[in-house]
Amino acid sequence: MEMKEYMVLSRLLDYPDDELMKNLELVEEAVESLSSVTDYERTVLRDFLIYVKSKTLVELQGEYVDTFDMVPNHSLHLTHHLLGDDNKDRGPALIELTEYFKGLDLQAKEGELPDYLPLILEYAAVLNKEDSDAFLTQATPAIAILAKSLKKVKSPYAPLIHFIECRGGAAQQAA
Repeated sequence: MEMKEYMVLSRLLDYPDDELMKNLELVEEAVESLSSVTDYERTVLRDFLIYVKSKTLVELQGEYVDTFDMVPNHSLHLTHHLLGDDNKDRGPALIELTEYFKGLDLQAKEGELPDYLPLILEYAAVLNKEDSDAFLTQATPAIAILAKSLKKVKSPYAPLIHFIECRGGAAQQAA
C-alpha cells in the first residue's frame, strides 16, 4: 500500500520516536513510491530523511523539543498562530475541530490538541488529493506563519512546512 504524502509528512513532523527510527527504510521506500509529489517535494522529503539519519534519536528529540515546544512562534498547534493562546475564540475553535474529527473516527493522542499539525495531516491523508489539498487550504494562513518563523531560524523542518504551505496555497489559487 502506498503511503500518501500527508501521512509521510505527519510522521516526519510528529515527535521522533523509536518506531520512526526503526522504520526509516520503509519511510524512504514510501517517499520513492509517491506518485503525487513533484520532484521538488520528493527532494524536500529525501533531504529531511538524510537529516534524520544523521542524528541519534536523543539528538532528534532534543532538537524537536527546542524547535516546537520551547518557541511559541514555532508551535505545531495551528490555532496558536491565528488566535494566540489567550484568545477567547481559541477554545471554541478547538472544540469544533475535536467534534469534526470525532465524526470521522479520528482522535488526537491523549493530551494533544486537535489543531496539532501532524493530526491535521493524518486527516488529510485519508482524503483524496483534491479534498486533502482543499482541507489544508483552510490551515494555510497558520502554516504560512509557521513556515516563515522556521525559515528565519534555518530549521531543518522549514522545508517540510513550506511543502504543506505550497500545497494549500496551490489549492487556494485553483479554487
